[in-house]
Amino acid sequence: MKPEMTEIQEKITDEMPDVELLAVEQAGGGALRLLIDHPDGVTLEICQKVTNVLAPLREEFALEVSSPGPNRPLTRPAHYQRFEGRRARVKTSLEIDGRKSFTGTIMESDEEAVTIGCDDQLIRIPFESIERSNLVPNKGKGASR
Repeated sequence: MKPEMTEIQEKITDEMPDVELLAVEQAGGGALRLLIDHPDGVTLEICQKVTNVLAPLREEFALEVSSPGPNRPLTRPAHYQRFEGRRARVKTSLEIDGRKSFTGTIMESDEEAVTIGCDDQLIRIPFESIERSNLVPNKGKGASR
């Protein structure tokens, strides 16, 4: 049975309060993939420390600890606020305006919803209906962040 994200985050926070757990995914061969973030970026040293903090989990699972990369998951309202102005892909559990997938610019967000500029319109998406969301990497030279 895969451990809950909140219990893994609590174990990490006890030892490394600046490290944020973004996602826990089941990987092949009974491994768990953990995507983490840190205000100063994720280094190999931070990944090693997280792996050591989670030593009891390693008795049941192989762990893969890494940075989120350019397709960073957005899992909390603060993530949307932090990345306003960036492009994101949002998949919802319920249809909004006849669809469940939106790719566009994060225009604004609050504690209840995010507004995405998508197809020349603004779509307000309640967080409770978001199934999965991630940043869309900028293409070409001069891409920021």
